Amino acid sequence: MRRLCATVLIFEAIVIGLAIPIAVKIEHVAGGSAGPAGGALAGAAVLIAVAISMRTIGEPGLRIALIAGSVLQVLMIVSGAMVPAMYGLGAIFAILWAIAIWLGHSVERAQPR
Repeated sequence: MRRLCATVLIFEAIVIGLAIPIAVKIEHVAGGSAGPAGGALAGAAVLIAVAISMRTIGEPGLRIALIAGSVLQVLMIVSGAMVPAMYGLGAIFAILWAIAIWLGHSVERAQPR
C-alpha cells in the first residue's frame, strides 16, 4: 500500500507542477498566487509521499499520512476554481488514491504474516 499511495502522490505532484503555467497563461491567474498555491500543493504531495514510504513511522504515522493525503485530494479538486481542468484531474487522482488504499489493504490482508 505504501508504494501505491506514494506513487499516486508523486504523479499528482508532477501534474500540479505542470498546471501552474497553464493557470498563468491560459486561465490568467496571477503568477504570484498560482505559483505559491501550486507549489504548496505539489510540495505537500511530495512530503506526504515521503512520509508514507518511510517504514519507520509505524501504523499511527501511516494513518496520519493517509488522512493528510486524503485532505490533499480534496484540495486538488478545489483547485479547479483556479484551473477548471483540475476538477477532472483532481477527481481522477482522488479515485486513484482510493483504489491505492483499497488495493493495498486487500493485498496486505491476503499476505501471510
